[in-house]
Amino acid sequence: MSLQDRLDALKADFKAGRFPLIPTHEQLALMERATAELIASGQAGRARKAGDIFPDFTLLDPDRKPVSSRELLAKGPLVVSFYRGVWCPYCNLELQALEAALPELQARGTNLVAISPQTAPNSRRSQRENKLSFPILTDPKSELARELGLRFALPDYLIGVYKGFKNNLPLTNDDPSWVLPMPARYVIGTNGVIAYSEINPDYTQRPDPSELLPVLDRLLQSKVA
Repeated sequence: MSLQDRLDALKADFKAGRFPLIPTHEQLALMERATAELIASGQAGRARKAGDIFPDFTLLDPDRKPVSSRELLAKGPLVVSFYRGVWCPYCNLELQALEAALPELQARGTNLVAISPQTAPNSRRSQRENKLSFPILTDPKSELARELGLRFALPDYLIGVYKGFKNNLPLTNDDPSWVLPMPARYVIGTNGVIAYSEINPDYTQRPDPSELLPVLDRLLQSKVA
């Protein structure tokens, strides 16, 4: 089953009330409204994409050890996945799919990191609950996401929905501003140029990790040539 098939099944369960957290029809409508408005804003089209330079970063892993993009790119290409947080079941399914694809990425000399605005204890929980062996990094206040054009502020009505779900983002992210990154995935070449980008303001839609492999193969071929 592809990643999107699993996400679609999760979405169907959520809408049908077959999920631990059962939303009301009004809450569902507000969540769908927020997604539609973010899509209509065109922000995803203005974010950094293939052909652009990916900004250098040094972020902390759950053990508060710094992880540098420059050091990782010195070893080979880098896959970066931006996700919303451990509280997001769609993000967790994506992380699990990336973990399953990790051997194929590593066989191509590629490193993988996932980035979210959540605090270190929540990133540790992400690693533990999803059985991850790649680094989960914290982007404080979504500053790297802002630089890439991914950060957006939740509308007030959506904040109300999240509060109704007891999803306290200011506590989870140690940031009072109620901002999140749009889910995004990048492949960065060793020269720092983005070779592949997928940015989707609809958090229920994620590309399958298998899409990364042809991109990485092309990078390897160009390096040999």
